Amino acid sequence: MVEQAQFSKALLHPKHWVLWLGVGLGRLVSMLPLNWQMGLGKGIGRLMMKLAKGRVHTARRNLELCFPDATAEEHQQLLERNFEETGKAIFDTVSAWWWSNSRVQRHMDITGQEHVQKTLENGQGVILFAVHCLPLEMGARIFGQFNPGIGVYRPHNNPVMEYLQVKGRLRSNKALIPKRDVRQMVRSLRAPDVIWYTADQDFGRSSAVFIPFFEMPEAATITGGTMLAKLGKAKVLPFFVERNADDKGYSIKISEPLEDFPGESELADAIRGNHIIEDLISRNKAQYMWLHRRFKTRPNQDDPSHYSK
Repeated sequence: MVEQAQFSKALLHPKHWVLWLGVGLGRLVSMLPLNWQMGLGKGIGRLMMKLAKGRVHTARRNLELCFPDATAEEHQQLLERNFEETGKAIFDTVSAWWWSNSRVQRHMDITGQEHVQKTLENGQGVILFAVHCLPLEMGARIFGQFNPGIGVYRPHNNPVMEYLQVKGRLRSNKALIPKRDVRQMVRSLRAPDVIWYTADQDFGRSSAVFIPFFEMPEAATITGGTMLAKLGKAKVLPFFVERNADDKGYSIKISEPLEDFPGESELADAIRGNHIIEDLISRNKAQYMWLHRRFKTRPNQDDPSHYSK
C-alpha cells in the first residue's frame, strides 16, 4: 500500500527536464477558469485526431463494433466529439491534482453519497463500480471531498509520472494499492473502507470470461468483482462521473448497493456487471475512453485481430 509520494534527487536528472517543463505549464494552465481549460483541451483533442492515426483507428473500430446499427456519419460525429473530450481530460487531471479543495467544491455536484455512508456504518466495505470515463481523475478528487477512500492503480513506468500521480491522487485518497495486490484490497474492504474497481477494459485472457459487451458477443471480461465482494464482505455501488455540458463543472451519481451480489456464479455476475457498464457509458458516450483496445483478446488465439488495418 502506498501512503506517500516518494521524491528523490534522481527525478531532477536532465533526462526528465522536458517532462518537468510540461508539468510547470500544466500547473499554470490549472489556474485558468475551467471553461478556458476545456477550450484548450478541445483544440488539443482535434490536433490529436490529426496526428494519432493509430488511436483514431482503435476508437473508430470500437464504435463500429459496439454500435453497428449507427451510420458512418454518426460514428464520425461521435469519434470527433470523443477526441475533443479526450483533450479536455488532460486538464481534468491537471485540475484534479492541483486545485485546492475549495475550488473543487465550487465546480462539483454529487448525489448518492448517503449510500456510501450507510454501507460503511453497517460495517461493510464499499466497492465503487466505475468505468473509464474521461473525467475519472476529477471524479476521484470530488469523491474524496466527503469520503477519502483507497485508490487502485497501475504504477507508472516513468518515475516522474509515478511521483506526480501518487502525489496527485493522495490528495483525495488515504492510500493507493497496485492493481495486482488483491490481498491488500480485501483487507481494506474489511476495515471497512472504500475502494475503486473497474471491469470495462481488456486485461487479457487470465481470469476472464467471454461475454457480450454492447453488440460484441464475446468480449474478454474480468470477474474479480465477485471475489472482492465475497472475500471483502463488501457491497458494490455503481459510480458515474461526467463533465457538465457547459464545461463549467462535474456531476457524480452514486447508486444504491447492488442487491444479491455476488450472485449465482462469476459468469452471471460478469454479465450483470457488463449491463451496468453499458448503462453508465450510455449516459455520456462521448466522455468514455474509446481509445483503449477493448476487444484485443479473442476467444480463440488464432482469430484475426479486430484492429487489423
